[in-house]
Amino acid sequence: MITEHALLPVRPGMEGEFEIAFGTAKSIISSMPGFQGLTLSRSLESPSTYLLLVEWRTLEDHTEGFRGSAKYQEWRGLLHHFYSPFPTVEHYEEVFAVPGLPE
Repeated sequence: MITEHALLPVRPGMEGEFEIAFGTAKSIISSMPGFQGLTLSRSLESPSTYLLLVEWRTLEDHTEGFRGSAKYQEWRGLLHHFYSPFPTVEHYEEVFAVPGLPE
């Protein structure tokens, strides 16, 4: 499994609109082959910055499958105008995992 990591710098004052748009956009990405799940988190220290983590079966499911699809154009139209500057996206492969204790 591959983890896509993106820090999303949303234009200040547009956070609410971004979260609404992302609520729509998540159905686009989740319908793509190879999609395994995602989390979107908002920074407590920098409230205009979000962390997007997307799990993909393979790197190509993201870079070729999703980014090369017509659905990616919909995703872009919904979200890309919120970013300044444009996010850097990196991909990670798990090295270690330590499960938490049950509560």
